[in-house]
Amino acid sequence: MNEDPTSVVEAAFRYYRSQDREAALPLYADDFTFTSPQDDHIDKATFFEKCFPTASRFREQRLLHVTPADQELVFVCYEYELTTGDRHRNVEAITVRDGLIREVQVFFGGKV
Repeated sequence: MNEDPTSVVEAAFRYYRSQDREAALPLYADDFTFTSPQDDHIDKATFFEKCFPTASRFREQRLLHVTPADQELVFVCYEYELTTGDRHRNVEAITVRDGLIREVQVFFGGKV
């Protein structure tokens, strides 16, 4: 596995969009936590049960910026179109340590 944080993050988004759970699982640490305006520090199992299967609601998702902030933190700004036609942008702060995603914090944006 490539341990470069940016590559790990890009792979995670790619596997989410293709719904390749088997490829995605090894990218996430056992003590992984996910936080968004709808979820408060959920664990890896809950994330893969509740959040990972939601890609079908997207018609399109484009990564606009994948920017390393330091050796572990990567900011991702992406735009997506829902099957309803609504377009939104979100930002995620993703911590990658030792080649594994440890934490994701999602900040919801408004309609584009």
